[in-house]
Amino acid sequence: MLEKHDLHHEFPEFEQEIRHLKMSDAHFSRLFKEYHELDQEVHRIEVGVETTSDEYLETKKLARLHLKDELFNMLKKTQIPA
Repeated sequence: MLEKHDLHHEFPEFEQEIRHLKMSDAHFSRLFKEYHELDQEVHRIEVGVETTSDEYLETKKLARLHLKDELFNMLKKTQIPA
C-alpha cells in the first residue's frame, strides 16, 4: 500500500490554514493545485496506471517535494490559533 502524500495527510495540523489559504490567497491556491496534480501523477505512476522512466518519476517526486516545502512555509506563517 502506498502512502498518501496529499497536503491534508501530510499536514493534518494545518487543516484550517489550508482551507483559509486556498480561499484567500491566489498564489497558495495555484501552488496547492499544482502540488495536487503532481501528487496524482506520481501516484498513478507508482501504482502502474501510467508507465515512465525512473528518472522521470524521480524528477516529479523532487518537484513535488519542493512544492510541499514552499506550501509548508506558507502554512507556518499563517497559523490560526486553536
